[in-house]
Amino acid sequence: AGHFAEVALFTGVAPAQIRENDIRNGISLEQEAAAQVGRLTRFPSLVLGGGNASWNRRGVRIPSESRAIQVFRRLFLAGTAEEEARELQRVRDGQSVLDGVGGQINTLSRRVGRADRQRLELFLGAVREAEQMLQQDEQWAKTPKPTVSMQAPTSEYGGAQLLERSRQWYSLVHLALQTDSTRCVSLWLGTQDRPEIPGVNLGHHDASHHGQDPAKLEQLALIEEAEMRVFGEFLDRLRETQEGGETLLDRTAVLYASNLGNSSSHDNSNLPVLLAGGRFRHQGHVVGDARSNRRMSNLFVRMLQHLGQETQQFGASDGVVSEI
Repeated sequence: AGHFAEVALFTGVAPAQIRENDIRNGISLEQEAAAQVGRLTRFPSLVLGGGNASWNRRGVRIPSESRAIQVFRRLFLAGTAEEEARELQRVRDGQSVLDGVGGQINTLSRRVGRADRQRLELFLGAVREAEQMLQQDEQWAKTPKPTVSMQAPTSEYGGAQLLERSRQWYSLVHLALQTDSTRCVSLWLGTQDRPEIPGVNLGHHDASHHGQDPAKLEQLALIEEAEMRVFGEFLDRLRETQEGGETLLDRTAVLYASNLGNSSSHDNSNLPVLLAGGRFRHQGHVVGDARSNRRMSNLFVRMLQHLGQETQQFGASDGVVSEI
């Protein structure tokens, strides 16, 4: 699947389900978690940065917000009285529409055959889900947003400003978790441009297609080491934030991964995966069988179990990563 495998990175479905012109995806990991804990926060989940990593239970892609300024506004800035009144009216209008749709579906279900009735039941499930979300929206529309010390972003950093953009997104994710505005976040980071990193004179995409060229490998190492340092800063910030007698890192499972094990050959095996925080039984670098990889979804089963879900299955899992 090459680059296209990113659509299944966090859904863990079988490769046969993600052909480029025939996607039959499943729910992504953070959305499965949000189904359990999302009702407790203003935002059940945040899908940030771009990309195609987040999918709902019906296999529909969830649009990602790539504008940090807009995310900050939604999280922390109160609207005017007129804006708040319009938002509340939007919620109530949506509830009225759904009331009518639900009644029509119930009437139709008594008139159609079994196959059509099953389709209507799926649609009705989506309507019920939307109703629950609107009820939450109404509650949160009346609740003041948290106040934070961070200044509102003033720049949407371009592709070359990879590190600055990453830091900005990590700051927003940290504040969203710290203020309990959400408990489930997916964040896509990357660039094909030449990032502004000392010593780097190739674009990220060019360096990643290195063909084992030592000069390109050196460039790629400079880029990835800089990215990991910024990610480490984010983990440090979580570790330094106290919450309920623990650190925010203790209370947060952070998964960092790529859909390519070898970007030069577009190989989707032997993926680099980093799991931090969350009070897992961390073991350093756990090396699997390079010729017979365990499935990423086996790790997802373990993460969901750690969250408290009684599950033995996620995506195309065929077991569970028990070491952690």
